[in-house]
Amino acid sequence: MVMPPDSRPALLPEISGATAVAACAAMAVSYVAVLYAPTVILRFPPPTSLRSFLHRRFACAAVASAASTLATASLLRVWSLGNFADMFAVFGVRNDHLIQAVTIPLLLTSLVYAGSFVARLWYLLGSWGRDGDEVGIGCAQRLAHWIQAAADDVMVWRNYVVAPFTEELVFRACMIPLLLCGGFKTSSITFFSPVFFSLAHLNHLFELHQQGCNFMRSLLLVGVQLGYTVIFGWYAAFLFIRTGNLLSPIVAHVFCNMMGLPVFSSPRTKGMASIAFVAGSLSFFWFLYPATSPKLFNTRLDRCSCWHGYCNWQ
Repeated sequence: MVMPPDSRPALLPEISGATAVAACAAMAVSYVAVLYAPTVILRFPPPTSLRSFLHRRFACAAVASAASTLATASLLRVWSLGNFADMFAVFGVRNDHLIQAVTIPLLLTSLVYAGSFVARLWYLLGSWGRDGDEVGIGCAQRLAHWIQAAADDVMVWRNYVVAPFTEELVFRACMIPLLLCGGFKTSSITFFSPVFFSLAHLNHLFELHQQGCNFMRSLLLVGVQLGYTVIFGWYAAFLFIRTGNLLSPIVAHVFCNMMGLPVFSSPRTKGMASIAFVAGSLSFFWFLYPATSPKLFNTRLDRCSCWHGYCNWQ
């Protein structure tokens, strides 16, 4: 699992593998533990509404993210890189190749949801055939209403802003540079770093139990969620390492949160959703490597001194 010396991330200092793993574990635990700090440690009164509850969690997630970023910067001594652009680049925060970093992962991820698109299109076409122009007007009105309501909906902010940005910052932008500098191979990081991401969701088992859900049902629900987070974690880590840009896994995260689980089949589509899902999934794996070629996201590869080792993935 340890990389040879000539393939370690350049410019950044080497740290021991044990230190890197311990730091990642501490970040995963702290990301969850800090959510309960206001009531358990600070003894704040319980929140009186969903809005106040989530506002408190937003603040806790921001604190955990800032702490993880500072810890990573300290362990890797990023200030030794000399300028702010290189310091931010350690975390994948870059201002170059932004169009590629957003559009390519978005299009690639959408292939997995081909079945979902077909199922929704089939429903819309069926409704259009029955109700005519009223459906088109209704869709436009619902879209306008959703956009208007979204800005004031705390769940929208949670699912599409706070969770994707803070989770990708901590579990990808902070942990992956640490593991790379700890000497772990990119393939090992891609497949094993999502373990930290999944462990950070174990608190849902406790929360479901508090809500009165029986233990076996809670275990089943959390187990499904953990499996999904591991699979998505593989993909997000792969995107981050291949592109070197934090925007890429963030865009994929937001899109997956919006779409939910892919539609594998739908009886009303007469098998078309299943065909679309299979075709989209095969296309996803076919384009996975060429669509994330480091040459698309970086100006040059010759004599590179990148921290994420994209020059070794050619």
